[in-house]
Amino acid sequence: MNLRAILKYLIYAAALTPLIIFSQFVSPFHFGKVVVFRSLIEFMAVLYLLLAWREPAYRPRIDRFFWVFLAFALAFTVTTFTSVNVYQSFWGTLERMGGLWTFWHYFVFYIILTAILRTKEDWRTFLKISVVVGVLSALYGFGQRTDISFFVGSGGRDRIFGTIGNPALFAGYQIVNVFLALILGFGAVKNNERNFFFISAMVMSIAVFMTAVRGSLVGIVVGLVVFAFLYFAQTHSKISRQIFIWLMTLVIVVGGLAFLFRSSSLVQNSPYLSRVTDLSLSNNTVQTRIWAWQAGLKGWSEGPRTMIFGWGPENFNIPFSKYFNPQFFKGPGSETLFDRAHNMFVEILVTMGLLGEIAYIGLFVVIFRTLWRLKEKPESRIPAIGLISMTLAYMIHNAFIFDTSANFIIFFSALGFMSFLNAEPRTQKVTMRPVSPALWRAAGTVLFIACGVLVYQTNVLMTEANFANTRAIIAGWNNDFPGAVAKFQEAVGYGVAGKYEYRNQFSQYLINYGSDNQVTSDTATVLQDAIAEEEKNEAESPRDYLPDLYLSRLNILLGKNDPHSPYNDEALKYSQKALSYSPTFVRTYYEVAQAYVNKQDSAKAEETFQKAIDLNPTVGLSYWYLAAVQMQSGDLEQGLKTIDQAISHGYGLGENDYLNLAGIYIKRSDFQHLADIYEKLIKIVPDNPQYHASLAVAYSRIGRVDDAIAQARVAAQFNPDFEPEAQKFVESLGRQW
Repeated sequence: MNLRAILKYLIYAAALTPLIIFSQFVSPFHFGKVVVFRSLIEFMAVLYLLLAWREPAYRPRIDRFFWVFLAFALAFTVTTFTSVNVYQSFWGTLERMGGLWTFWHYFVFYIILTAILRTKEDWRTFLKISVVVGVLSALYGFGQRTDISFFVGSGGRDRIFGTIGNPALFAGYQIVNVFLALILGFGAVKNNERNFFFISAMVMSIAVFMTAVRGSLVGIVVGLVVFAFLYFAQTHSKISRQIFIWLMTLVIVVGGLAFLFRSSSLVQNSPYLSRVTDLSLSNNTVQTRIWAWQAGLKGWSEGPRTMIFGWGPENFNIPFSKYFNPQFFKGPGSETLFDRAHNMFVEILVTMGLLGEIAYIGLFVVIFRTLWRLKEKPESRIPAIGLISMTLAYMIHNAFIFDTSANFIIFFSALGFMSFLNAEPRTQKVTMRPVSPALWRAAGTVLFIACGVLVYQTNVLMTEANFANTRAIIAGWNNDFPGAVAKFQEAVGYGVAGKYEYRNQFSQYLINYGSDNQVTSDTATVLQDAIAEEEKNEAESPRDYLPDLYLSRLNILLGKNDPHSPYNDEALKYSQKALSYSPTFVRTYYEVAQAYVNKQDSAKAEETFQKAIDLNPTVGLSYWYLAAVQMQSGDLEQGLKTIDQAISHGYGLGENDYLNLAGIYIKRSDFQHLADIYEKLIKIVPDNPQYHASLAVAYSRIGRVDDAIAQARVAAQFNPDFEPEAQKFVESLGRQW
C-alpha cells in the first residue's frame, strides 16, 4: 500500500474544498467546507503518522516557516485557554466555523503538505488544481449576476461572492489565486498552458473587481504593480517595463477619472461605481469599521491581561459590546453585533493580545525576508516575485477584513509552497524503517477507529444538528409551529458545537411567533423550555449580553398580559444584566422599558426610553416608543409632539400606526392632522375607498371643498356601494353630484 500516493491525492482533494456549499444548512458557505476539510485532514493525519513512523524521510520539514507557523498556532492555543469564553475560542462560532480546533487542522495540513509534496511537479499539480478551483469559484460568482437558481445567491446580484459566501472573503481568496496563476503562467513552457494561466489570472482579477470591495481592489492593484516592477528590476525585460508603465498609467488615469467624476450622474446611478469611488471617511461602511476598531482597541488596552493575551480567539464581540458605539444603532435591521474586527491585525491584537500579534506579524516578516533572498536566484525568481506581490496584496486586503476557512486553506497552501522553494533538495533516501508489521497494522487499526469516532463526534453530529436546525427554520416559514419547535429542540438536543446559535435561533423564532400570536398555555410551555435552554447559554457565555437579551424578551412575552407577573421582574433582571455587559447598547433599553410597560409603570418606561434617545438622538424608533408610552399614560399632547420628532428623525409609520393616530385626531377633532394622516394612508393603500371617503370628510372640515368632492368621487369609483353616501355628502356641501 503506497501511503504517500494516497496522501498526495488526498492533498489534491483538499484543494477542492473551497468549492463546497451546503445549501441546506445554516452558514452554507462555511459549514460544509470546514466539516469536510476537518474530516479529510483527520484521516490524512492517521495515514501520515503511519507513513512517517515507517519511513522517516517523510517526517515534517522543520524550517523557519514551520517554526513561525507553529509559534502562531501556539499563541492561538495559549490565548484560547486564557479566553473569557474558552468554549467559543476552542470551537468557534457556527457562522464562521473558526476556533482553535479548526485552526490546528490547517497546521496539520501544512505539515502533511510540505512533507508529501517533494518535487516541483507535485507542487505544480497542486497549484494547478488550486487555480482551476479559483476559476470555477469565479465563474460561479459570475452566475450570481443572473437569475439562474442553480447558483446560490443568484438574482442579479450587484456584488458577487462565488463559492465563498461573502464578497470580501471571496476577494481575498481570489487574490491569492491570481498570483499563483501568474507564477504558473510565467513558469509554463507550452504556449497553450501559459495562455490558460494568464486568462485564469484575468478571470479571477475580474471577479475581484466585481466584488466592489475597495480594500481588496487596492490590494490587487498594488500587488500587480509591485509584481511588474520587481520583474522588470530583476530581468530588465522590455516587455515587463512596458507592462509596468501601462499599469501605472492605467492606475493613475482610472484613479483620476474616479476622483473627477465621482459626483456625476453616471457614477452615482451605478451601485458598483458609486461604491468603489466612495472613499470618504464619512461613508457608513468606513465609519462602522472605524467604530468597531475603536471599540476593540479600547477593550485590548483595558489592562495587562488583555494587552498580553487578549480576550480570546472568536471573542471580539465581547469588547465590541462593552465599548459599543451607540451610533451603530439606527433602528430595526441595524448591524450592531461585530464578531470580527474586519481587520486581521486589529482582530489578532484584540483577541490574542501582543502574544498573537507578534506571532502573526512574525509570519509576514519571515515570508518577506525569505522571498526577498530567493528572488535573487534565477530558478526561484518568478515564484518569489509572485509570492512577494501576493503577500503584500493579501496584507492590504486583510487590513479591511478577516480570514475564514477557504482563505486559510489557500494562504497556508501558498506558505507550504514558499517552504518548498526555500528548502534544500532532500538527499535522504526513502527507506523503510524496521517496524513489526503486526504492530504497525494494529496501531493503524486503533488510529482509524479513534479517527472514525472523532469524525463522528465532531463533524457528523454537528452536521445532523445543523440540518435539524434548518428544518426547523423551514417549518417556521411554512407556519408549522409544532414542527418548528420539534426540530429546534432536536438541534439543541445534540449538545454539539453550534448549540449556542441553535438556542438563540430557537428563542428568536419564539419571540417572533409570540409577538404575532396570542401566548397560550401550550406556547407558554415552549417559551419556558426555550428559557431553560437560553439560561445555559447565559451560564456558558460569560460577559455576552445576547443570551440575557433573549431571556428578557422571552420573559416579557410570558408576562405581557399580567402587570403583576413575576416574569416581568425576571425580564428586568436579565435586561439589567445585559446592560452591565454593554451599557451603551440602545436595543437593551427597549427591553427594560417594555418590562416596565408590562408592569404598567409608565414613569419608569418613559425614563428608560429617554435614556435610549440620549444615547443616540437620531433614532426615530426610540421617539416612537416613547410617544406610545406617553399617550398610554394620558399625556396625548406630549405624545403627539414626540411622534413628530419620531417622524422628523426618519421613523416610517406603517398602516396600523397611521390608523391609531387617526383615532386620536378624530377624538381631538384635529382635522388638519387627520387630513395629513389619510393622505399618507392613501399613498400606502391607494385603492382603499374608505381612506378616500375619510379624507373627503377631513378636507370638508378644513375648508378644502373641491378636494373633498374629488376624494368622494374617487371613493365611489373604487366601490360603487359608496356612491349614494358620496352623493349626499357632495350635496351637503352645496354642490351637484
